[in-house]
Amino acid sequence: MTRLNVAPTRSNLLDIRDSLKLACEGYEILDKKREVLTTELIHVAHDATVLQERVWKLLEEAYGALEVARLTMGREHLEWAALSVNESIEVRIRPHSVMGVVIPAVEGYGAPPEMPYGLGNTSVSLDESAARFRKVLTELPALAETMTTVWRLARELQKTQRRVNALKYIFIPQYEETLAFIEAALEEREREETFRLKRIKSKVSQKPSIGPETHEYSQPTRDASGGKSVIYHDTGDGRLTSSRF
Repeated sequence: MTRLNVAPTRSNLLDIRDSLKLACEGYEILDKKREVLTTELIHVAHDATVLQERVWKLLEEAYGALEVARLTMGREHLEWAALSVNESIEVRIRPHSVMGVVIPAVEGYGAPPEMPYGLGNTSVSLDESAARFRKVLTELPALAETMTTVWRLARELQKTQRRVNALKYIFIPQYEETLAFIEAALEEREREETFRLKRIKSKVSQKPSIGPETHEYSQPTRDASGGKSVIYHDTGDGRLTSSRF
């Protein structure tokens, strides 16, 4: 994992720490959201499967009865009977939220009349087919609501999973590596500064604290009378002083 291209400064260190903390908090929140969405999706998907199987079965029975009515009455009479139906079920959609996902609540009201056509030129199979289709219409709003909920929860779960993976495998390791690099660079810089200060302090302590530097010059030979050698002292101001040794 490549670290961020930032300078190893204390301000960047604080910024990376804040970003890492925020990323960890975001990961925990998204992970909990993923668990809730997964649980909710499992329940809704089970209900959707059961409801869809029931609706498909009702549709199969309704189309079977409609085929019998077509064979009994003929196609033309069946189409004329169908034209007499001018009302259908109406729906009302009320959205609500589940973990930030907008889910529609579908309510159906109203229904076609039980006998929209006359009794002439119709058969019992048409009545049975109409009753079965009317039952299908009562199940469709719940099926639409459940299937829409499943698709939206699945899509939101996919998005959440991508974000969780991005935080876990990209951003958090990247921030951690960058944070470790900046801390190591600052520690190395502090050690260098400490070593430099010690060197400066040791050099300052080696110099004399009071008075100018003095140099001694000794005369290599004694005088003729056998006296002491003369020692000259340089006081540092250009003057020489002598003493005998």
